[in-house]
Amino acid sequence: MKLTKNFNLAEFHCKDGTPVPEKYYPNVKEVARNLQVLRDEIGEPLFISGSGYRTAKHNRAVGGAQKSQHLTASAADISTKNLTPKQLAAIVERLIKSGRMKQGGLGVYKGFIHYDIRGVKARW
Repeated sequence: MKLTKNFNLAEFHCKDGTPVPEKYYPNVKEVARNLQVLRDEIGEPLFISGSGYRTAKHNRAVGGAQKSQHLTASAADISTKNLTPKQLAAIVERLIKSGRMKQGGLGVYKGFIHYDIRGVKARW
């Protein structure tokens, strides 16, 4: 299922092979819409490098937070070929401040960033 011009539902499936449950489609669509804004801004592909949706079992296995936004398909761990996580996060911050991306969680890790649509500012 195509979510946006550059993202499809399969990219957000749990890495254990479990598809995103239909009840979370509104969340994954909103994440994809926000990531499309970022993709258009940087002009290069974004990769769902870690997780989009996670089952509770997979979330525990990877050491995810107990109330992780990934559990409801409200988050994605992303990377690009040409930007560092710090550079990518700075662009997301700018897009959030300009109102083009939804306020939410933003975490910078080695090799990727976490972005979620929780609706309140959270940074780590």
